[in-house]
Amino acid sequence: MFKNIKRAFLLIIVIAVLAASNGGCNLLKQPQSKQNSGQDQAGLLPGVGPDTVADVVSLASPAVVKISTRVTSRGSSDPLFSDPFFRQFFGLPSQPRQEEGMGSGFIISQDGYILTNEHVIDGASSISVTVTGFDRDLEAKVTGADYDLDLALLKIEPGRDLPFLNLGNSDQIRVGNWVIAIGNPYGLDHTVTTGVISAKGRPISVSDRKYENLLQTDASINPGNSGGPLLDLKGEVIGINTAISSQAQGIGFAIPTSTVRQVLEDLKNNVSKSRPWVGVQVRTVDNELARYLGLDRAEGAVIDGVIAGSPAEKAGLREWDVIVEFNGKKISNADELVAAIKNTQAGQTVNMSIIRKRQLSQLTLAVAEKPQNIR
Repeated sequence: MFKNIKRAFLLIIVIAVLAASNGGCNLLKQPQSKQNSGQDQAGLLPGVGPDTVADVVSLASPAVVKISTRVTSRGSSDPLFSDPFFRQFFGLPSQPRQEEGMGSGFIISQDGYILTNEHVIDGASSISVTVTGFDRDLEAKVTGADYDLDLALLKIEPGRDLPFLNLGNSDQIRVGNWVIAIGNPYGLDHTVTTGVISAKGRPISVSDRKYENLLQTDASINPGNSGGPLLDLKGEVIGINTAISSQAQGIGFAIPTSTVRQVLEDLKNNVSKSRPWVGVQVRTVDNELARYLGLDRAEGAVIDGVIAGSPAEKAGLREWDVIVEFNGKKISNADELVAAIKNTQAGQTVNMSIIRKRQLSQLTLAVAEKPQNIR
């Protein structure tokens, strides 16, 4: 019996040695710690760690700034002084009025370049930036702006190196990845909200500005958040918070960094992208319009209006003309026409096919540069 016990004891020792040399039995193997794999897990799970979001915010917040603007307009805040009869009777001239605006931005280089939205600084006569660690606001100059993309690059002179954020790769972000928004909604500086990427490549229109490739998120974005960063869990910027849906909650939009990278050098060097312009207002031909115009099918972009002096007027385009081909590209709807125009260059001459009074006609049009006073 003693020999049996001795054999059993030796067998246990042998098994233990083998297990140690092979890394342990799979059934007993403990999971590896994920404490040091934050980057591998970033953007995938909310449970990267209890302090992951707090750590990202702590590192990123000093590079997020508040942007204050002043716009000079004519008139008075008192509605009586806006009445032309009142002004004429009392001989009062229209007085300049200072209007204030607010938004967000973030520093992208230690020497003080700041990214924000174009609509945050549009029309501003002066721009000041509140930077963490400075006891006064810093004056900012616009180095470049793109109305269509709604992007602007500012420059401040801080006198010392600044903390800054890195631009991440928005193409690699996935629907469902966690994101963090930091900004100044309603003037409440450095407000933090979290959420996920709800969708990618969203096209939306806000007023007369048409966005084509936005990130959609349910992280709360409010007035004043515009221009602030949308961060992944590595602390890299994957979008610029831009717009919210006025008809729903939990639907916000951000310009992806893939768009920013394409124009960043142009913004830094104040190089304006060509804005090709035709000078028409169009809408898609639907079934009702097709019947009214006597068309065989509901296809094309119908002209609602032609701007005086525009390339369209010079080419002979008229209201109710239906554009079915532009520069060799078939046009099925208004969006396709807008895209086709954007793919041309100012000064380029293109051929067009139109339907006018049920007859197919050909026109030649010289695309122009869009005037600054036309949005």
